[in-house]
Amino acid sequence: MSIKKAKEVILIEAQAIKNLVCRLNHHFIKAVELIVKCHGRVIVSGMGKTGIIGRKIAATLSSTGTPSIFMHSAEALHGDLGQVTPEDVVILISSSGETEETKALLPLIKKMGVKSIAITGNLKSSLAKHSDVVLDVSVKEEGCPLGLAPMASTTATLVMGDALAACLILRRKFRREDFAFYHPGGALGKMLLLKVEDLMRKGAHLAKVLENTKVKNVLFAITKARCGSSCVVDKTGKLKGIFTDGDLRRHLEKDTQILEKKVKDVMTKNPTTILKDQLAAETIRILEGKKIDELPVIDSHGKLVGLLDVQDLLKTGIV
Repeated sequence: MSIKKAKEVILIEAQAIKNLVCRLNHHFIKAVELIVKCHGRVIVSGMGKTGIIGRKIAATLSSTGTPSIFMHSAEALHGDLGQVTPEDVVILISSSGETEETKALLPLIKKMGVKSIAITGNLKSSLAKHSDVVLDVSVKEEGCPLGLAPMASTTATLVMGDALAACLILRRKFRREDFAFYHPGGALGKMLLLKVEDLMRKGAHLAKVLENTKVKNVLFAITKARCGSSCVVDKTGKLKGIFTDGDLRRHLEKDTQILEKKVKDVMTKNPTTILKDQLAAETIRILEGKKIDELPVIDSHGKLVGLLDVQDLLKTGIV
């Protein structure tokens, strides 16, 4: 019985989302344009469960380049309306379109000359009739066994808010770098902000040898730098190859005299590299795709400037 009902609720909410597709018309385009041309903020207001959804919509907008705050409808009627300026756009959310506190904001907003966007499930409601733009999020049924708790309607509202945010991201040409600026903390911020040069090994922590160096001396360099490989360069500093612990093991199986050979004869030539100004997060795809643990870091001229080891990424929490 429980699984059956759970599946019913999921299907009901999935259908509610699917039904939104055919309702994306000129009203939706107008809503996007109102927000793009807004010189102030987007004020999202609602009550109860829709208010909670409104908070999420406001948070999503703010984090993706559209300044936005949530204003509780009841609190707005008791002073918080002072947060609204004529340059703002207000999004009013009410499934019925007749929520007293939310509906009461309309004449006050209009008096201030503020444009309003209604997100409602009732196109015949007072909210729909008197708002500048109306987005239809009506649902055929909620999914609640009692028919009381908003479920499908709040899901549809949330998705409509996400649709708005996604379109605004494109209209504003909001970039990954911009997103990183608003999310500097945690692994997400690190992935988007840290560059290869911020994490790479260099100086005494970088094993670097010339092409004619004997393998036994390469091992000394690797040990001294406390890493698992050594980069091989020519006299101008250009990267020519890399010699790793794995290379040593593979060659030892065939040639016990490898320690006396020149590294240029046993190194991995033309290794996979990365530029120093690339995002550190990009190295994850490369390391996993190539099944390697070290990446030589070069500048735009092909000169070696550092080495990025998978352990360096692990320490930052990126992976």
